[in-house]
Amino acid sequence: MKTRRMTMAQALVAFLKNQYVERDGREHQFFAGVLGIFGHGNVAGIGQALGQDLELPFILVRNEQSGVHMATGYAKASNRLRTFACTSSIGPGATNMITGAALATVNRLPVLLLPGDIFAQRNVAPVLQQIESPATQDTGVNDCFKPVSRYWDRIYRPEQLITALPEVMRVLTSPSDCGAVTLALPQDVQAEAYDYPAELFERRVWLIRRGAPDRVSLERAVAAIRAARRPLIVAGGGVLMSEASPALTAFVEKTGIPVGETQAGKGSLRWDRAQCMGAMGATGSLASNRLAHDADLVIGIGTRYSDFTSASMTAFQNPQVRFVNINTAEFDAYKVGAIPVVADARVTLEALTAALGDYRVAAEYAGEVKELKTKWEAEVDRLFHLNNPGKPAQSEVIGTLWEAAGERDVLVSAAGSHPGDLHKLWRTRTPNGYHMEYGYSCMAYEIPGAMGAKLADPSREVFAFVGDGTYLMMPSEIATSVQEGIKIILVLVDNHGFASIGGLSRSLGQEGFGTRYRARSSATGQLDGDVICVDYAANARSLGAHAIKAGNLAEFRKALEEAKAADRTTVVVIETDPSAGVPGYESWWDVAVAEVSEVESVRQARARYEEARKRERYHL
Repeated sequence: MKTRRMTMAQALVAFLKNQYVERDGREHQFFAGVLGIFGHGNVAGIGQALGQDLELPFILVRNEQSGVHMATGYAKASNRLRTFACTSSIGPGATNMITGAALATVNRLPVLLLPGDIFAQRNVAPVLQQIESPATQDTGVNDCFKPVSRYWDRIYRPEQLITALPEVMRVLTSPSDCGAVTLALPQDVQAEAYDYPAELFERRVWLIRRGAPDRVSLERAVAAIRAARRPLIVAGGGVLMSEASPALTAFVEKTGIPVGETQAGKGSLRWDRAQCMGAMGATGSLASNRLAHDADLVIGIGTRYSDFTSASMTAFQNPQVRFVNINTAEFDAYKVGAIPVVADARVTLEALTAALGDYRVAAEYAGEVKELKTKWEAEVDRLFHLNNPGKPAQSEVIGTLWEAAGERDVLVSAAGSHPGDLHKLWRTRTPNGYHMEYGYSCMAYEIPGAMGAKLADPSREVFAFVGDGTYLMMPSEIATSVQEGIKIILVLVDNHGFASIGGLSRSLGQEGFGTRYRARSSATGQLDGDVICVDYAANARSLGAHAIKAGNLAEFRKALEEAKAADRTTVVVIETDPSAGVPGYESWWDVAVAEVSEVESVRQARARYEEARKRERYHL
């Protein structure tokens, strides 16, 4: 057997650069590079290996968490066919990645994490940044990755890579089991040499399989659809990951079945398709939510039925409602007592289209769908052009941005009040044009996530929609975008605080306590003094970005054109009126209200909550 003597870190890098994936006859190199920050836990191992073998690019980020977000954004925009590895030092560098790992796993997106770890050789312990346990010498901070990783391993000996790496790739390329994969790398072992089999480093192509539905499940799904009078499709992120939008379009145009879209699935249909009813659930449109209320069959495609999608299990009120779930993950396919079709979305939609023959929804139902579609689009137009007195409403900012965006441009967001408004109002033109991280709804995802989306397809303009609260959490990756020449456009909405949680707080009778950016008042001792003003444009300029502050919608429109013409990352700042919100459209979200309180507004909110909970259902 031919061997190559290499350090463990060198072997790891040599393996990663030769991994490819194949789907539908197209091959892609799986790892686009490595993101991270070097410290004493990885500089002599992974750092030395990457510096020696420059075929796998390294991007220096400013925070390890945002590095994972960038990798996840790249994987999402690449429909899980490509990703990055992320490396960190031992200790705080490693634990900074835990939030990113959780985000990737919740969203079923592949990312490889390579945190430095404590010495395998224990005679020098405790090493710098090692947390000791009096109960065992076999635990460290990297054990915290276990519950947020799909696969976790610690490489105590260099030869353990030989059996660990195939498992890493198995999970990362799985349509149903992918998520964060963590290989904890003791810093001394990274530098140890071993005679590795040369075949470990040969080019390997991993097939991304398209599982076909079994005959019985498909027949049961067809029978359920034929028997339904008011069917509704809930399109989740699995539609986009499967690249099934053309198949879905053909299916609904033939059958007339309307579609509501989850946050992850928005863009499964082009917004102006007759069957596209827009957003579904707690942040849904009036059209989707009205149809969901009376649906007798819900066809979930690539969705996990989060509480936002199901409006905390209040969306589907028909006593006879049934479910068909199409999902690569058995775990999700069996939810809500559904007829489970454990298969690829595209393959299954093509099979259903053929099996249903001349089936089409009744004319009366089709007329109702058409009427709701017309009314909803008129409502979006109204919210885009409110002519709000004073500062513009957030819906007007979204409308102006949508009008400025091109056919293939990408909108990225994650947390705050705008994901709900964007879910309702953004009119997605092309698949992956709406890039919302809402499985974890992680503040600070937007900037690195947008960079990942831009790296996945540099030909598309990428807009990151961020609130002032999110921006202040992690603006540092602007410097990375300038360093790497990754041009994105940030639309920074300044509403002087956490508008989303402030609104939620008021709905719970708590008056927005602790959510506004105000100075502490000497009179009351509370945070109800003067508004704290931050010069976000100046901050962005200091990090190397071009920055523009818009005072009104006309200036905002002009600023967007300037940003599109710019050759580097541009931040456009605009203040909005937080009181001019978008309605809820007959939806609800379960957020528990204090059962007892001395505050009358809280008691009233509790009474409303108890009444709303009566609509929650078990779907068995």
